[in-house]
Order: sequence, then C-alpha cells, then structure tokens
Amino acid sequence: MKKLSLYLLAFLLLSTLVTYAQEAAPIPLYTGAVPNSKPAPENYIEPASKAYSTNKVTVPTITPFLPEKEKANGTSVIICPGGGYSGLAIKSEGYDVAREFVKIGVTAFVLKYRLPSDLIMVDKTIGPLQDAEQAMLIVRSRAAEWGLNPAKIGIMGFSAGGHLASTLATHFDKWVIDNKANISLRPDFAILMYPVITFGEKTHRGSKNNLIGANAPQEWVDLYSNEKQVTANTPITFLVQAADDNVVPVENSLMFYDALLKAKVKGEMHIFAEGGHGFGLNNRKSKAHWFDWCTTWLDTNGLLSNTTTPAK
Repeated sequence: MKKLSLYLLAFLLLSTLVTYAQEAAPIPLYTGAVPNSKPAPENYIEPASKAYSTNKVTVPTITPFLPEKEKANGTSVIICPGGGYSGLAIKSEGYDVAREFVKIGVTAFVLKYRLPSDLIMVDKTIGPLQDAEQAMLIVRSRAAEWGLNPAKIGIMGFSAGGHLASTLATHFDKWVIDNKANISLRPDFAILMYPVITFGEKTHRGSKNNLIGANAPQEWVDLYSNEKQVTANTPITFLVQAADDNVVPVENSLMFYDALLKAKVKGEMHIFAEGGHGFGLNNRKSKAHWFDWCTTWLDTNGLLSNTTTPAK
C-alpha cells in the first residue's frame, strides 16, 4: 500500500510538471522604452505575488501557453484578463483559461497589460490598446517560431478585458504603436466574455472612468463605445454573458451582437439565465460549460484544424 501511495504521488507530481511545462516564460512586449510612459512614482509597484491578480503594471508582457506539438493546430488566442481597468484577474481570467485552450490544441498568450493611469502614462486612453496591438504584432510576426498560422490569431477578453479585446477587434486599423513592418493588427476572431462594450448609458462606470475619465468629451465616449465601431471587417465574434449580470449590464453583449448582425459579420451569442459577473471558466449557476460551446464554435469556423484557410 505504501509503495502504491508513492507511485500515486509520483504520478501526480509528474502530471503537475507536465501541465505547467506548457507555460513558457513571460515575454516583455517592448525591447526598449515602453511607449507612452513616464517615470512611475516610487510607490507604483506591481505586487510581488501575482498568483491570482495583479495591478500597477509598468512592464507589460505576454505569457505563452504551448500545446504539445502533435496536438497543436496552429490557432492562437491572446487573452486579456478583466478587472475594471484597475486590476487584472490574471489567474481566473488568464492562466486558467489558457490551460483549457492548450487542451484543444490552441496556443494561448496571457496579456498582462498596463492599466490606464495618469501616473505612468502620457495618454492613458491609449495605453491598454497599445499593449494589445503590440501583443498582436509580436504573435503574428513570430508565428513561424511558435508553429502558428498567422491567419488564425484571435483576441479574447473578460469584462474590462473584453472592452480591450473588442477595441482591438474594431480599432485594429488605428495604430497607436510603431509598426514599421506594416503587419496587420486585425484579429481573425474575437471571444468576448461578459464584456464592457459601451461607454454610454449601459456602461460599467468604473471601466469608463478609469480609461477616459468621468467627464470625457462625447467624442471619446463614442470612440470607445465599440458597438458603434463595428464594420463589415470586424472579425467573427463569440459572446457569453449572464442575464443577471449586475456589474456589466447584459445589454453590452446584446448591442455588440446587434451591431454584428447589421454589419453582416458572423457572430454567436450565449446568454445564461443566471451567473452574475466574473464567473471565469465555470458558471456555478448552470450545468452547461461555455468553453464547450466555444470549442464547437471554433471548430465550426475551421479554427481547430490544421489548414491555412483563415476565418472570415
């Protein structure tokens, strides 16, 4: 019995090592000075422990999660955790989700982006978008290195990270980074989880105020109300939210989906009857699993097969 217990312990340890071996070291987004930045105050320091959440980011990174080569299908996704543009739920809306993508052969990159702040940024309204664009630039330009299809790179976001993801999905041609190689920053698909979409009446006030300010001009409100920025060139999109979300009104997803319909862009939306906000991978109010729906959606759109045909 003792020997059996030792074997079991060894197996569990090996399983843990295999799981975490899929996670590569974080990659800084910028090799030189971080654009649009100014010296951070002495007390503006990212927490030493970033196991579950983090904030006060000054060195943005992407952390790759790589599937086994024989399982990899060439599709990849950049994941933007949420946190109201004041923090990042880096584990539940980042690392945990990335490990699920690895299981279906998708390479995932967890984006640790700078949070908008006048303390560290010249223009806080573009800071997070710069990091999302730079992440797309890195993944697409290094696709061959990671065995990725450059025409199958998606963006995903939760809550305020969903606002960032939907911003990249609709503002991808408005460059706020240096892109001398003229690499496309357009995601090939978007996955938006209980996303902040609008900065209008149904917004999440904290996210809006943190990004553009409480008294932002109407021009900025409209610019970052991403339901107003959808065009025929917006990538195919998968949305999930709960009807009883009391933090980000469900109308955010409904408005974006309606805009997709009007632009004739393929979209799929799932609304849980219950679940509230911030449920991450598992909505405890439902026996259904949204990641299963997402997997089917990816497969239906040719994103889980080793082909070179891009999603439309």
